[in-house]
Amino acid sequence: MANSFDQMPVRTALAAIARDFHSRGWMAGTAGNLSARSDENDECFWITNSGLPKGSLDTDDLILIRSSDGEVQQRLRENARPSAESSIHQAIYTLFPAARACFHVHSVDGCIATERNSHNTTWIRLPPLEMLKGLDIWEEAPRVDLSVFDNHLDVPAIAAEIRQRFSEQPPQIPALMIRNHGVTVWGETLQQAYNRVEIVEFIMSYMARR
Repeated sequence: MANSFDQMPVRTALAAIARDFHSRGWMAGTAGNLSARSDENDECFWITNSGLPKGSLDTDDLILIRSSDGEVQQRLRENARPSAESSIHQAIYTLFPAARACFHVHSVDGCIATERNSHNTTWIRLPPLEMLKGLDIWEEAPRVDLSVFDNHLDVPAIAAEIRQRFSEQPPQIPALMIRNHGVTVWGETLQQAYNRVEIVEFIMSYMARR
């Protein structure tokens, strides 16, 4: 068995990560979405199909999308539809060319932490925990803010807000929170993005329990 998700084919890794996150309660039912750039074409990314239970996802339950315009390039199942939040993944890959994986999860702790701490602002201050090193924060007693975006039924409107804000002011960490919804995290490899989700969810759990 591979020791890292980066040693697996992209679709195999995404399906395995979906099942893992589902088992932790971070992708209950059909919630959440995962993507990663194609090994064959950096201008495209694989993303989980819409409306499928993440606990039983397999390698054919993914769609290939072009980053520039969201056009579907390949379907592995007839009538498969890309995740409703594909536009957010497009925004991340456009804003951060080094990103190769983008994961969006829904957790109870994440929603509680945001509800308790954001007070309708555009950020929440994270506690200066040692775990922040996993997000490349190496300062002593750091002051780190997690960007928060309002949730909308019109998902492209969220993506547009992400593009605008991060174009003007890049985030301190490779993560964002959609209020009362969930965390989105990205990384330069599949394994790095996976690790960063664990780090962010650890911090959210800490904040939810304070």
